[in-house]
Amino acid sequence: MASSPQSKQDSELLLKGTVCALIGAIILLAPYVARSPDVRELMAQVYLVGWFALVLGCAFLLRYGLIRWRGRR
Repeated sequence: MASSPQSKQDSELLLKGTVCALIGAIILLAPYVARSPDVRELMAQVYLVGWFALVLGCAFLLRYGLIRWRGRR
């Protein structure tokens, strides 16, 4: 059973959103759970990247949700 190109794009959007949001969350939480002071300091310095990844991932997930919601109407 072949999936439509739109369905493939939708599933890729879901995957991208999930991965970006997960990466952002890991980067933002890393300074609090890292045992090494060097890792803590490094992760604390890249918090903007973590926020960017989290917001981008949430935007992808929101877009995916809107596509699915509109498809059910």
